[in-house]
Amino acid sequence: MAERLRRYPLSSRIWGWWLARQFTQAGWLACAPGFPKPLVRNLGGVLEAGNCLFFPGVRLEVGSGGKLAIGTGTYLNRNTEVIAWKEVSIGRDCMIGWDVLIMDTDQHPIPGRGLNNRSVRIGDRVWIGARAMVLKGVTIGDGAVVGAGAVVTHDVPAGAVVIGPSAQVVRG
Repeated sequence: MAERLRRYPLSSRIWGWWLARQFTQAGWLACAPGFPKPLVRNLGGVLEAGNCLFFPGVRLEVGSGGKLAIGTGTYLNRNTEVIAWKEVSIGRDCMIGWDVLIMDTDQHPIPGRGLNNRSVRIGDRVWIGARAMVLKGVTIGDGAVVGAGAVVTHDVPAGAVVIGPSAQVVRG
């Protein structure tokens, strides 16, 4: 990861330092050149990250009492959104594609049932393709691949490849 950080200009590392100030605990962060710069919205939760790279348009939101943890070597590509009202954990060396949405909440109560937040856990070395959605209560195992456009509503085993709107396992 240190090699990756050195590839980016000093301004990217300065933006990363500025972003890291908004985390509870953070290693070396870098923000790839471009606009809009990553945005962190913390409503009273815990944000932790190792050495990570964020591309333009990344949005991180943590609710009161929520927790977001991002492992070292992980990068979040353009316009990725992570919403953690309970707990979202992203492992080490993960590659998250463009326009990905990861959330552990519906962000509003279901009439007659209340708000049902459930943790999301993403293992190490996971690839998530562009415009995929990872919804509440999902665990994605180490080394799994989530294809572009997949909507992940159930657990994905370690090493599996899931594709399509229903996140169908094609190898696992």
